[in-house]
Amino acid sequence: MHRYLKCLFAILLSSLFSISVPALSQDASRFQPLHVAKMRLVTSVAVSPDGGHVAYTLSVPRRPLVDDDGPNWSELHVIRLGSGVRVDSDTPTETEPGDGAHESLGDSRPFITGEVSIGTPQWSPDGRSLYYTAKRTGDEQAVLYRIPVDGGESRRVLKHATSIDSFHLSPDGNQVAFLATPKTEASREELAKQGFNQQIYEEDWKLTRVWIADLNAGSDSMAAEGSTRMPRMLELPGSASAVRWSPSGKELMVVLAPTPSVDDSYMFQKVHVVDPQSGRIIRLVDHAAKLGQVAWSPDGKRLALVTGEDLHDPHEGRLMVVTVDGDEERIELLPELEAHVGKIAWKDESTLLWLAAEGVGSRFGTVTLDGRQETLISPGETVLEDFSAVGGEGPIALLGHAATHGPELFFAANVTVAPQRVTEVNPWLTKMRFAEQKVVRWTARDGLELEGVLIYPLNYVEGRRYPTIMYVHGGPEAHESNGWLTSYTRPGQVAAGRGFAVFYPNYRGSTGRSVEFSKLGQADAAGPEFDDLVDGIDSLIDLGITDRGKVGVTGASYGGYASAWCSTFYSDRFAASVMFVGISDNISKVGTTDIPEEMYLVHHRKRLWEDWDYFLQSSPIHYAERNRTPTLILHGKQDPRVHPSQSLELFRHLKTLAQAPVRLVLYEGEGHGNRKAAARLDYHLRLLQWMEHYLQGIGGDAPPMELDYQQGLGGESPAPRGAEG
Repeated sequence: MHRYLKCLFAILLSSLFSISVPALSQDASRFQPLHVAKMRLVTSVAVSPDGGHVAYTLSVPRRPLVDDDGPNWSELHVIRLGSGVRVDSDTPTETEPGDGAHESLGDSRPFITGEVSIGTPQWSPDGRSLYYTAKRTGDEQAVLYRIPVDGGESRRVLKHATSIDSFHLSPDGNQVAFLATPKTEASREELAKQGFNQQIYEEDWKLTRVWIADLNAGSDSMAAEGSTRMPRMLELPGSASAVRWSPSGKELMVVLAPTPSVDDSYMFQKVHVVDPQSGRIIRLVDHAAKLGQVAWSPDGKRLALVTGEDLHDPHEGRLMVVTVDGDEERIELLPELEAHVGKIAWKDESTLLWLAAEGVGSRFGTVTLDGRQETLISPGETVLEDFSAVGGEGPIALLGHAATHGPELFFAANVTVAPQRVTEVNPWLTKMRFAEQKVVRWTARDGLELEGVLIYPLNYVEGRRYPTIMYVHGGPEAHESNGWLTSYTRPGQVAAGRGFAVFYPNYRGSTGRSVEFSKLGQADAAGPEFDDLVDGIDSLIDLGITDRGKVGVTGASYGGYASAWCSTFYSDRFAASVMFVGISDNISKVGTTDIPEEMYLVHHRKRLWEDWDYFLQSSPIHYAERNRTPTLILHGKQDPRVHPSQSLELFRHLKTLAQAPVRLVLYEGEGHGNRKAAARLDYHLRLLQWMEHYLQGIGGDAPPMELDYQQGLGGESPAPRGAEG
């Protein structure tokens, strides 16, 4: 009888809980998975050379249950700069981007929209046209298009034998340098059709090559073999990832890695100055570290590089300058900056604009070649991630996000003017209720000061404790900013709207502080770096916010590793875990990943055979017997970074032990993260379901395997494309 009543009580509780979820959807101002699924994002910005226009690309998600499945579309939009731009000469130099009124810049037009995937556009030198890559109707691969800015249709200007990747126009606009792989030989294609399609692992790669084509040929299709219009390939050693013409058009800057492997692109890229006629290497820039953006000075005498401090620096973020001619060593311009520079542009021959991630914010400034620096925008409510500048005293377009909106376009007439937000790609956000979001700080058990971001539960009541979801970022050479923190993997405002506190810690090893800080977790995986996570949770418990017995953890990649660690080693502290593309066994991880050298140089700093015990003891499966935490494991079946076997191993061990519920979900056609709309929605709903079941619900056995996607979206049908403004 006692068992019967207990089961009946559980059924009643389950029924009550299932009723409460749809009830939430009746509040149209509360965030739902539908809102995550329809979020549009500005992804790139580009000011025209004459300063008259700003182009931007807009990422538009496909509608789950309506559109054919696939990744987001990418549209092209252009704003004509006009009298609507407010220029205030009395504005102080150090400013904060305005986010209230959206400035009217004049004519704003969608150029190419709908079911399109526009590559990053580039302006013609005269500012009259935009060039972009796309695979449009009738195209077998991505080709180069041009569209006039003053009206008219796109025209195909260059079709190559294989897809055109990135490209760069010569200063006179007559030539284009682009990246592409060579075409497969006809004999090999025929053999593949006959079933001889075997892969010779890490030997049959195709190098990405640099090609140069004449844009004045007047043809919109691939030139005939042997024609002078035929793009010519430069014989360069290695696989190319970037190419840029010098201001004079007499040299090319080319970034080359020994092979097309991800590992080589992370760790062993080199900058080359190349003669575009002969392909001769004029100069090899001597640096041994991770590499970010490279930019020519306006006079062509120097190259600015965003690079790592040394080969063991986990992330590029130092601003270096080298001379193209001569033997001058590289000079670091911001040696004392405790931040990570991400984007740069030359203001003039002796001054650079730079944008850096600093703590949970961003800093934008200038620095001269002799080291004099000035901050233009200090860390504030808007987190800046990208910018485009004409140079001199011309206009600047920036990409920024905040706690209440995703990435949007900001604009300033010059560096002395506070940038103003000029787009509103998700106007429905103004009708939403946002939970409070704050920066929080705590002290680790060894005295290290740390910080992160906390989203309070919607309608938070002081003195009441709440179930808490901790989201751990990947990398670990990454960080969380105090900006937009809601996506298909980040529970953010959706979870807050359902009564959770959501915690985003920047543990040791994160970027945004200093090189020294980003190296603190090296050679000690899952040590103090993951202790920092528990210390952060304890600080929220001490503040009276978090319910100690109702803490969940989730994250992807290295964050998935943390989720596995928290469900095994720290199982007594976590009531639920959702692990996405995460690590469970470091012994097999280093032998199955596509980044073995990065794992050695900037993570473990030792080889497997040098310290077997270290790799074993830093593996969550080593502590599988501690598991009492219900664990949901999700992974892309084609993940090359963290092999799906990492999830299979943890699942098998936890299922065999049968000490807590465990579920494994594999996504067909997905890699290290989900790209397609259906897989993203499925992941998001399962994350919420698992956390609600174990942190707010009755717990016990795993929740139902099947999902009601329509109900999960909030009971609404996605709006027709373009219906939201």
